[in-house]
Amino acid sequence: MKELPFIPLEKEIDALVVGCSKKVSTVLQLLKETGMRIGEAWQICWIDVDQERRTIKCRPEKGSNPRMFKVTDKLLAMLNALPKDSEYVFRRTNVTSFRSNYQRQRNRVAKKLSNPRILKIHFHTFRHWKATMEYHKTKDILHVKALLGHKKIDSTLMYTQLIKFENEDDFICGIAKTVEEAKALIEVGFEYVTEIDGVKLFRKRK
Repeated sequence: MKELPFIPLEKEIDALVVGCSKKVSTVLQLLKETGMRIGEAWQICWIDVDQERRTIKCRPEKGSNPRMFKVTDKLLAMLNALPKDSEYVFRRTNVTSFRSNYQRQRNRVAKKLSNPRILKIHFHTFRHWKATMEYHKTKDILHVKALLGHKKIDSTLMYTQLIKFENEDDFICGIAKTVEEAKALIEVGFEYVTEIDGVKLFRKRK
């Protein structure tokens, strides 16, 4: 019987990123921010990293579509700390050896934190986590499909049913009396709800 994938907490993912070696941490941060497959991460060349635009180009595998990701300054700094002695960003060892190295480091982190859930975090778990978070944030399954590079929507639909978030009905409220105030709220993630007595009401999940 097919089971839904394990979705860790963000703090568990971040504990892994912090607790691993420099190269492993960089790969994990990349997987967290983009939802790439490990095989796609292994194909990234330095020429695919655009420092000025803060983007990384993903060369697809498994019949997926190519993608371009906007990434954080944190990830770029981690990438820049790696040696540039190859055209590839990570491919100085094969994926099998790297996976074994990651598993050893992951096991140490799980033991140190006394958290057996961390043992369930594999490379593909980051992809499931990213897709789940993006769907929760946007409720846009086509956005998630594009993010993952899926060619068929059927491959993406499971992310609409993975987890029920705690406090998912808790919101921060905002009000706007002018167009500029409304624009400012929308730019930081608020969504319009209704208008009462000439005041526009907005909300954003905590």
